Amino acid sequence: MILIFAGGKGTLKREESLMMQEFMRRAIALAMENVRTGAGGPFAAVIVRDGRVVAEGVNRVTATNDPTAHAEVVAIREACRKLSDFQLADCDLYTTCEPCPMCLGAIYWARPARVFYACVAADAAAAGFDDAFIYEELDREHAERRVPMQQLLREESLAIFSLWKQQEKKIPY
Repeated sequence: MILIFAGGKGTLKREESLMMQEFMRRAIALAMENVRTGAGGPFAAVIVRDGRVVAEGVNRVTATNDPTAHAEVVAIREACRKLSDFQLADCDLYTTCEPCPMCLGAIYWARPARVFYACVAADAAAAGFDDAFIYEELDREHAERRVPMQQLLREESLAIFSLWKQQEKKIPY
């Protein structure tokens, strides 16, 4: 899908705004189709570079039995594959809802230029997708979390980081 608008400098902002709205409408349409077909949850994402759609993703959690298959993550994986890069420099991500904590982490690791979202977390919570508990969990001591965490073998594991720091042919990220 290619959406490119031409015009003079004075119309650039207006045309960019129209283009941005079209990309968000594409994400909304993908999410609606995902719900209508019963393929997954009510979320979709579109990744754009230079006015062209690079990748699209819809929520595939239940379809794939993969709790990480949120729309943003699916789109990021596809965009990175297509661009042969693990970073999405100069890309914009359009998503139908404010990203959850997992997706937000994936977005920061992928490093897109901008993120545009439609609904907010409260809208998702009202539909049964409440991630507020995750933010609350992050503020708790490890042992007090719903899924308790316990540290083991730190000293032995530090050797991995030492080895990484010594590697000459590494790709930092």
